[in-house]
Amino acid sequence: MDFRFDSADERFRDEVRTWLAENLTGEFAQLIDKGGPGREHELIPERQAWERRLGEAGWIGLGWPQEAGGRGLSWTRQVIFAEEYARAGAPGRVGHIGEQLLGPTLLMSGTAEQRRRFLPGILAGTELWCQGYSEPDAGSDLAAVRTRAELRDGEWHVTGQKVWTSLAQFADWCFVLARTDPAAERHRGLSYLLVPMNRPGVEVRPITQLTGTSEFNEVYFDDARTAAGNIVGAPGEGWKVAMGTLAVERGVSTFGQQMGFQREYDAVLSTARDNGAIEDPDIAARLVDAWIGLRVMRYTALRTLGAAPGAVPGAESNIAKLLWAPWHQRLGELAVDVAGPAATLGGRGDELSDAQRLFLFTRADTIYGGSSEIQRNVIAERMLGLPRG
Repeated sequence: MDFRFDSADERFRDEVRTWLAENLTGEFAQLIDKGGPGREHELIPERQAWERRLGEAGWIGLGWPQEAGGRGLSWTRQVIFAEEYARAGAPGRVGHIGEQLLGPTLLMSGTAEQRRRFLPGILAGTELWCQGYSEPDAGSDLAAVRTRAELRDGEWHVTGQKVWTSLAQFADWCFVLARTDPAAERHRGLSYLLVPMNRPGVEVRPITQLTGTSEFNEVYFDDARTAAGNIVGAPGEGWKVAMGTLAVERGVSTFGQQMGFQREYDAVLSTARDNGAIEDPDIAARLVDAWIGLRVMRYTALRTLGAAPGAVPGAESNIAKLLWAPWHQRLGELAVDVAGPAATLGGRGDELSDAQRLFLFTRADTIYGGSSEIQRNVIAERMLGLPRG
């Protein structure tokens, strides 16, 4: 495949770079290199304002169809924006769950009324979403969810607990996978509900991480209510809709993630050169391996997207997760080894060095978003055709 971008794409790249340079100034200059995984606690009100600025300028929903309010851009233009956004050090997005997960799900499975109600708020950066999937006894085994919902008097009544809910403390809405047919088991009897977060019966409890910060949360629903029409798909079809959401989770945005990885790698390489750690043959070899890993991830992602533009990723997205998660963990280990004894000193939260934060946060990479074991099972069953179990 030809992985090069054409001249029109490069003109678009210049447009993106120019806009970011002109807007990451003034009140938004403080947001450079803020937020993102492990740092989601940083400057939330300011990043919410930045989300609205992105919406005003039309930088949200680049790949959404124009009739839905998006720009209908090609996947190559979306890749370029993701890369340049990360290269500029633009802040971690607080609206990415709505734009990259809920929005595409509504475009695939939502009603016209749901799209009219919810897509504009995502595109404008004025309504934030979180994802209500995992539970204490249903993480990677998502079909085991116990949160239940019952339709009474024109409303869904939701009761249960979700965990590891990113940005729930700031979200306006949550898309919740709940069991609406108590007689059904496993994948059957689940429904995909859109639940407001600022109503009675919803409690958010932050979870303190190894880094000392809290971007994940427990969410308790105690007879929380949402309108009868806030169900995506038919009752009992929640598993199908939820799998559609997971399928788009690892799409174009992975290129922004990879650019973030590149910035982290460059910082580790710079430290190794400055303190002489690069003279250690083992450190030098690990730096080379990390550089190679970055290129493998990039070309794998380009090949996956380029093979069938516009298609929803299948097991290929599981391969991507299986590639980057252990790679990122190894980079965290390399970062503290390069830093040397200094890496053992420090505090918590904002007192951590970049190397310490990278090391601590990446411990979870092979668990969240689907554990590595689950990724291997999916690849074995869906791509290789191996039997279950």
